[in-house]
Amino acid sequence: MTGAARSRIQTERRQIILEAALGVFSEQGFMGATLDEIAVAARLSKPNLLYYFDSKDAIHAQLLTDLLDNWLAPLRKLNPEGDPVAEICAYVRRKLEMACEFPRESRLFANEILHGAPRMEGFILTDLRALVDAKAQVIADWARAGRIAPVDPHHLIFSIWATTQHYADFDAQMRMIRGPDVVPSDGAEAYLVALFSGVLHV
Repeated sequence: MTGAARSRIQTERRQIILEAALGVFSEQGFMGATLDEIAVAARLSKPNLLYYFDSKDAIHAQLLTDLLDNWLAPLRKLNPEGDPVAEICAYVRRKLEMACEFPRESRLFANEILHGAPRMEGFILTDLRALVDAKAQVIADWARAGRIAPVDPHHLIFSIWATTQHYADFDAQMRMIRGPDVVPSDGAEAYLVALFSGVLHV
């Protein structure tokens, strides 16, 4: 087998393991998940899995690293030069789309936060905090200029996170309430855009 073929197979195996682990971690949380469960989900032996990742921590860390860039992309796109209401509503739409398209990733993130973010504390205190503060300043500048209603920018961002990610993190509860044949996010975009537009309207 050539080095290129071996490298391709190794890359594919790592992705298989990460995909399997995402399902296990999003359902069981970090503490509840085991390497044995991940190996079974990946259809690999535990020794084979450990050839690619030397611990459960290593798999979890890789998943979080892969998640964060995609998860924060919508907030990074908030454009100070754009129309404020349109920019914020576009952010709401992107966050809702991500919650619906990547529910396991959302639950992985939520599980980490609910347990005190032990593997993400450094990132949250540095990169994430700096990004949120920078975008909060953009929102504060819009409000100061009278382009949107006065609003606490940090709480506005937190509210967007809470209302959009709810559709991933509490999917089971909503399906029980609305019925198994109803997609919980049906109608959510129109409602949330109207809600935040109303909050921001001058």
